[in-house]
This record gives sequence, C-alpha cells and structure tokens, in this order.
Amino acid sequence: MSLGSFIRKQFIDILQWNEDRDGVLAWRHPMQDFEIQYGASLTVRESQMAVFVNEGKVADVFGPGMYKLTTQTLPILTYLKNWDKLFESPFKSDVIFFSTRLQLGRRWGTAQPVTLRDSEFGMVRLRAFGVYSYQISDPAKFYREVSGTRDEYTVDDLETQLRNMVVAAMTTALGGSKVPFLDMAGNQGLMSQSISEQLAPVFDRYGVKLDNFTVENVSLPEELQKALDTRISMGMAGDLGKFTQYQTATAIPMAAQNEGGIAGIGAGLAAGAALGQTMAAGLAGAQGQPPQPAAQQPAPQAPAAAGGDPAQRLQQLKDLLDKGLITAADYDSAKAEVLKKLTS
Repeated sequence: MSLGSFIRKQFIDILQWNEDRDGVLAWRHPMQDFEIQYGASLTVRESQMAVFVNEGKVADVFGPGMYKLTTQTLPILTYLKNWDKLFESPFKSDVIFFSTRLQLGRRWGTAQPVTLRDSEFGMVRLRAFGVYSYQISDPAKFYREVSGTRDEYTVDDLETQLRNMVVAAMTTALGGSKVPFLDMAGNQGLMSQSISEQLAPVFDRYGVKLDNFTVENVSLPEELQKALDTRISMGMAGDLGKFTQYQTATAIPMAAQNEGGIAGIGAGLAAGAALGQTMAAGLAGAQGQPPQPAAQQPAPQAPAAAGGDPAQRLQQLKDLLDKGLITAADYDSAKAEVLKKLTS
C-alpha cells in the first residue's frame, strides 16, 4: 500500500447507534472502505447490545457500557485473528447493534376463522385476536437465525413470522381446550397463559423472549353470531305461556269488534291459553328440561247465547267491563243490543 493510499484511508474512532428511527431491531454500522482504529471507543447504550462478526462468524458480544477496543476487550476476535498483545493496527470487522427494548402492543389475529368442534354447538368457526410483547434476548442467536447480514432488520420483518407462530399455537390451544364457546370469555386468562407457555420455547429458538401474551376476544363469524343472538332472544322471552295469555287478554277489545262479537271471546281465550301451554312445553323440551304439566284453568265463560236470560247476559257483560276485558263502548253497544231485543 502506497503512503498516499494509507493517508487517504479512513478509520473509525467511535462506534455507536443513536436509534434515530423507531421499529429497527438490528442495525449494522457502515463499514465499507473503513477500518476500526485500535483503541477506538464502542458505546452500547441501555436497551442495546452489540455483536462483532468476523468473516461471517460471531465473535464478541457487548452489553450496555463504553469500551476501548483492544486485544483485552476483544478476546475472541483476538484469538480468531491470531493477534498478539502488541497488536495496534486498524482492523476490519462487522459491528451490528441490536435493540433489546420491549416491543409493546404488537397485535395478532386469525385472518380466517378456525373450525373447531364445540361441545354445545357442534362444529363452529371462531376468530380470535389480542396483543403480545417481546424483546431480543440473545443477539448472537438472533443474528444467526433471523437478521443475518442485512444492513437493517425491522419489527415488521420479524412479525410476519411471529404472527404465523402465534396463530398456529392459538389454533392448537382452541382445538385442545375442550372449553365450550360460551365459557371461553371466562377462561381467556387461562387460555392466554397456556398459549404463552407454548410459544416461549418457539420464540427462544430465534433469540427472542416472549414477555406477555393476551387473548382479548374470541368471537363467531357474523352469520353464526346472528344465530346465537336469536337463541339468546328466545331464552329471554321466559314463560311463553304467560306471555301468550297476556297478548290474548290485550286483544279481547279488538276481538269484540270483529265478526262474532263478544260471543267469540271465550273461545278465543281458551284457544290462547292452550297455545301458550303448548309453546311453553315446546321451549322446555328444546332447552333439555322436562315439560311441566299445564295447570288446569277453567276457560272463560262466554256470554249466554242470544236466546238466554237477558238479565244474566247483562250481568256477564258488566263483569267483563269491571275486569277490564272490554271497553265501555263495547259494553254500551252490547247492552243496547240486548235491550233492543227485549222491546222488539
């Protein structure tokens, strides 16, 4: 090498990484046409680690601190280079900084529903999503298994692989949990812990430590959720027999205005009561409960036929009015009809 080339040669005296951009996990210090000056300063900040790579092999690893690079502080690299203790020449080596900060709030989710066998609903399709956090724990292993010789390796580059592992573990956990879908909301904490234990050794293989894993929600696809909502609504209706009787009683004033008049009310009440008892028994059977025998209630008596005692008919009409089963207008109309027949 000529004297001019030696003078033009550039040396690195300070090696450090300021992390001026978010989302970077690994950053290689620019080394092209540069050499590291013997005795140069290496600064590794808190939440960082630095790795020296010589001819493709990981040599020395440095945690947080400030170091003066000598044969004493680079023991493995000194051994690989066969340097003696008097070595004071510049040298070339790749220096890669790694961020060991916690990567918080990383989201995961199942892109497609997972089909599972549910003990209550049979075959169902579930979706799930949540958050997790992690950090680089072994930069040498991370370099060998993940980042390699790239100038920069980001969070987005890593999480494509991590999310696939998370979803695979989630599918396995859901399939083996044997927990009914309706009980999953109350077991999300245990599910999160179980999945975290499954994922920890998988993350460790890449030099990454799983810090936290949380299942936030397990849900059904929209069409299945609508079917579940319908089932819930049926359950909230309660005693359909009483509900039907209430509707029948409410409809009596309207029935009095239709063909058949007041005389059809009694038959309508009896039919309504029977319908309510039938529906209640059917609902009990659908819910796996033995049907309860319907209480025998006397059917409401209809007013006497047209040829009966007028005084008795008027009394029956007055009873219906007092009980609120007909309106005053209905009562007056029917009363006028009875009196008209008495005077005709």
